[in-house]
Amino acid sequence: MRCRRCGNPGAINMRQHKLSLCLDHFPEWFLEQTQRAIKNYRMFAHAERVLVAISGGKDSLALWDVLLKLGYQADGVYIDLGIDHGSSYSARSKDKAAAFAAQHPAARLIVVDILHLYGESIPQVAQRRHRPQRPCSICGLIKRHEMNRVALEGGYDVLATGHNLDDEAATLFGNVLHWQVDYLRHQFPVLPADGQGLARKVKPFCRFYERETAAYTLIRGIDYIEDECPYATGATSLAHKETLNRMEHDSPGAKMHFYTNFLKAKEAGLFAAEETAPELHPCPQCRQPTSAPDLCNFCRLWEEK
Repeated sequence: MRCRRCGNPGAINMRQHKLSLCLDHFPEWFLEQTQRAIKNYRMFAHAERVLVAISGGKDSLALWDVLLKLGYQADGVYIDLGIDHGSSYSARSKDKAAAFAAQHPAARLIVVDILHLYGESIPQVAQRRHRPQRPCSICGLIKRHEMNRVALEGGYDVLATGHNLDDEAATLFGNVLHWQVDYLRHQFPVLPADGQGLARKVKPFCRFYERETAAYTLIRGIDYIEDECPYATGATSLAHKETLNRMEHDSPGAKMHFYTNFLKAKEAGLFAAEETAPELHPCPQCRQPTSAPDLCNFCRLWEEK
């Protein structure tokens, strides 16, 4: 196929878009589509400071690169979880994040060392909580708390994550499969700040297929950690992605239609019935909002040591 923009041989063929682009015009298209998502979902303005959640993987580093190229004030935050598991996973992923930051003088990387701050790494917490093989919920709790803390303490207007369409479609699939209405109510490319201590969260890559972000990093020469987290093996989300990949193979665009039609339905009033939000108050220890009667779940995690 030929590049839609210049007529030269196409290097990236996107069947779901009926679009082929060359190596020169694919990155250009990628930046345009990111900017369109930021504008259409009113994620943030150029005057606002953005904190990008960095994992060292392709999606987060690609997002940081794109936002910098688009002229946004974008810093990164890396949460060092101390995951070794025989592979030095955290150390290697942190090195990728630091190397990227070193190549971009305008970008600042904030590293949060969980072991240093709280006295235990993720594997140690999981062992203490009798979840040595499946610490994902603990990991998620810690990352959400720390990213929100850094965003608020650093005066950032918004926290951006590199979730792509494959991630969002898999999450949606799981929530629909189990009809988890509360999660469906809150799934959207933008979660606004609530004025009670929760930063605004956005997903500028929510309409990109994973292979598109991978192609961008390859063309741009961005070095990232290719390994999955060693604890991700057997995760339900991976099984959901495999199911959706089979559907996508038979019907190109299936993931995009599934996710974007859900967003359209939400904007048209799906789940518009008023819900009773839990009453939040500052945790007496960390001051982040919680519905718990005393300490928040994050602080209780360390109090139980």
